[in-house]
Amino acid sequence: MASARKSASPAELVFIDDLEIWLTRKSIKNMHLRVKPPDGRIEVSAPRRLPLATIRAFVREKRAWIERQQQEIAASPRGEAAAASPEEVAQWKAVVSACVPVLIAAWEPIMGVKAGKVAYRNMTSRWGSCQPATGRICINVRLALYPPECLEYVVVHELCHLLERGHGPRFQALMTHFMPDWKERRAKLR
Repeated sequence: MASARKSASPAELVFIDDLEIWLTRKSIKNMHLRVKPPDGRIEVSAPRRLPLATIRAFVREKRAWIERQQQEIAASPRGEAAAASPEEVAQWKAVVSACVPVLIAAWEPIMGVKAGKVAYRNMTSRWGSCQPATGRICINVRLALYPPECLEYVVVHELCHLLERGHGPRFQALMTHFMPDWKERRAKLR
């Protein structure tokens, strides 16, 4: 895998009709097309010697699919979060910061833990974090865009880190003990 990365050329911006395509030439046999969150960026990986005309034809043929993927991304909570104004982020923080202390108070006695300071941030790559040494928990305000059971899942997940630092078998067993449907809740966040 590492050698394939080394042999890839840097991504090049190519316009195909009115679409911005990030094209990467690699030592591969087939072309790959991806539409990536949070903004619907279009990426194509193509064999080094494949003519640009072939890549253009491929992208044009997949245009309807690309547009559907971009619409789904834009309509998703992740897409909504990427386009949010500071006022919207402040509203999410108000909602999440009103709910989390109640959830923590409900779950602490069940789990036999005590959280420390709780912080709220607009994070792009994680739903929460925990510092077991201090008990500090940070919760992503974007959880306001998801069903309430997702926020509860993240709270229990972070409280579980007060009992087990990593995500190994013991952590998963604790999650299953406290919240048997945690995997279904987690799936809603993907």
